[in-house]
Amino acid sequence: MIIGGASNTIAEDGSKSAAASEKLEDDLNRFLNLLVTQLQNQDPLDPLDANEFTSQLVQFASVEQQIYQNTNLEKMLNLQETNQISSMVDFIGSKIEFFGQKLPLEFGASEFSYVMPLGVREATVNIANADGLNVFYADADTTAGKHTIAWDGVDKNGVQLPDGYYTVLVSGKDSQGNLAEIEHLMTGNVSGAGVDNGVVKLFIGNGLNVEQDKVLSVRKPTEALQEEAQ
Repeated sequence: MIIGGASNTIAEDGSKSAAASEKLEDDLNRFLNLLVTQLQNQDPLDPLDANEFTSQLVQFASVEQQIYQNTNLEKMLNLQETNQISSMVDFIGSKIEFFGQKLPLEFGASEFSYVMPLGVREATVNIANADGLNVFYADADTTAGKHTIAWDGVDKNGVQLPDGYYTVLVSGKDSQGNLAEIEHLMTGNVSGAGVDNGVVKLFIGNGLNVEQDKVLSVRKPTEALQEEAQ
């Protein structure tokens, strides 16, 4: 179930409860056919035990009740997913900052940040394309704290790269040569929202999905803020 993109919702007749109900119906029909056959061919002097097939019918009814309860539970979960998506609608058209290393380059512009820990002596910023080839590198600021970089999509040779998704890696070492743990924060524009296996996701551009719990901040575009102020 999504907003702003292609739907991946499972139809009700394709749910687990629907499949279980169809199987139960088939099993019950086979049982009834077998029971009728046995009743027609039973020995009048030694009839079938009514308690036995009555007990089996009760078991079928019990399973049917469980399937009914599961169907209601699935409907409740679907409703919950819809409510979750509805709460994310306001994100569409906004710019979010999220934990990760996949950087969307949109209209020749992108922005990302990194949080440098204390004690780092040397660090570099590397950006790779979808093929894993390094297209940009620079020295990173080793001052402890958050640092933001606006990348215009120009590679190390001065060539403008196409829009798409790139991978950012900021690496650094301390005075003893140990690798530092550096946090990466990407920025992108939200184009839609959806739920995948119960996980709420925001769509960035045309192909990047970001889980809701990875979102650090949300900002409306300057144009939208100006319209609201008018």
